[in-house]
Amino acid sequence: MTFVLAIDQGTTSTRAILFDQNMQPAFTSQQELTQHYPRSGWVEHDAEEIWGSVMATVRDVMNKASCKPENLASIGITNQRETTVLWDRNSGIPIFRAIVWQDRRTASYCETLRSAGHGPMIVDKTGLLIDPYFSGTKVNWLLENVDGAKSAAQRGKLLFGTIDSYLIWKMTNGASHVTDATNAARTMMYDIVKGQWDPEICDLLNIPMSILPTVNDCAANFGNTKCFGGNIPIHGVAGDQQAATIGQACFTPGMLKSTYGTGCFALLNTGSVLVKSKNRLLGTIAYQFDGRPTYALEGSIFIAGSVVQWMRDGIGIIKKADETENMALNADATQSLYLVPAFTGLGAPYWDSECRGSIFGLTRNSGPNEIAKAALQSVGYQTRDLLLAMQGDVGDKNTSVLRVDGGMTASDWTMQFLADILDAPVDRPEVLETTALGVAWLAGSKSGVYPEQDTFAQRWVLDRRFEPQMSNQDRDTLYDGWRDAVRRTLT
Repeated sequence: MTFVLAIDQGTTSTRAILFDQNMQPAFTSQQELTQHYPRSGWVEHDAEEIWGSVMATVRDVMNKASCKPENLASIGITNQRETTVLWDRNSGIPIFRAIVWQDRRTASYCETLRSAGHGPMIVDKTGLLIDPYFSGTKVNWLLENVDGAKSAAQRGKLLFGTIDSYLIWKMTNGASHVTDATNAARTMMYDIVKGQWDPEICDLLNIPMSILPTVNDCAANFGNTKCFGGNIPIHGVAGDQQAATIGQACFTPGMLKSTYGTGCFALLNTGSVLVKSKNRLLGTIAYQFDGRPTYALEGSIFIAGSVVQWMRDGIGIIKKADETENMALNADATQSLYLVPAFTGLGAPYWDSECRGSIFGLTRNSGPNEIAKAALQSVGYQTRDLLLAMQGDVGDKNTSVLRVDGGMTASDWTMQFLADILDAPVDRPEVLETTALGVAWLAGSKSGVYPEQDTFAQRWVLDRRFEPQMSNQDRDTLYDGWRDAVRRTLT
């Protein structure tokens, strides 16, 4: 048996998945990660814990499958994007915890950059808005706030990477300091038109370009690892949302996917055209093959699945995530609660890093069921925000079919509400592990064990289509209430 190993290093957990020769997930191992919140709006991970979780899950999944190194054709890596690590070039030891993509500590610095008029230049080159979300200002913070970091970086003693780059460096014992175009595109330092790190931006952020990794295509030779026995090539890398776009076979301009994990991320394939958003969406690289990028419009929602995690770990009204569907079904239909989950600010299309979460419409009869329903509905409302912004940017008012993936898509109630509030069909695939599937296909196709792009796209299989059933009046009433709740949250 030949397998392709997908390492899916996410925000809340690390998973190792073995895909068989038919591109089906055959064996899985998962390990949760510790979330560190040293201050309000700050989110950190222990990079060495992440590395340990990768080693543990890969070894575990290989044991489950009785898989020997010679049974692995190649490895693909997908990762939480923007999360930033700086480590010592010689020892490999991180100089600080990884600063997670959700972290907002650089909000005031971003405001300084915007006030100085740098926003248009950043957008033109990177497709991104100046925001704490992206890696560039996180690197600046580390260099300015960790003792000796700036000097060490200037002397070539430090390396920067997003999680994929850090893992590859560890897996290759320091032989490969690389990343792929999709991860580079999320750093706010990479010119996605010219396809190179940008000297002007790096100079603006006081970041030595010597610490930056080499940028490859998504399917490329990223190095070989001996960590799991043998000599196994790493042939596929993509940031998690781009990997899901690939896994959903959204290879045609106009195709749209949305992933519901910790956050929610909708990507619209725009082909060879980099659309400059008028609605505060992001231009980004969807994937890059043979040196040619395919672009996308992206809307980023910071809180989706993690609102369910908050109900479990924060306020303790559930013990398991799957309880929320039944609670929503049993909620009082006469109550209209709105939960705006701005725990670390609001992403697209609002981009307000300072606002915080709120609940509107509480009555004496409101309880856990109503809060759970409002939490699930918040994901649908935020997705509609993104879809309307995308339609405004591309000038197409016809709502596309939305291909969905991620943990929340297992909830039929949530997916039906999504279809209702969007007034659009929602397609859930048979293989829900689309993020891991995307990089498995990248690695497997590069290694010659999986088919080319067109055949891969033809094998996409629908599990269920959710058709809209809500009346226009009910849809508009609910969404008007959401927009009012957001307006109140932002003021």
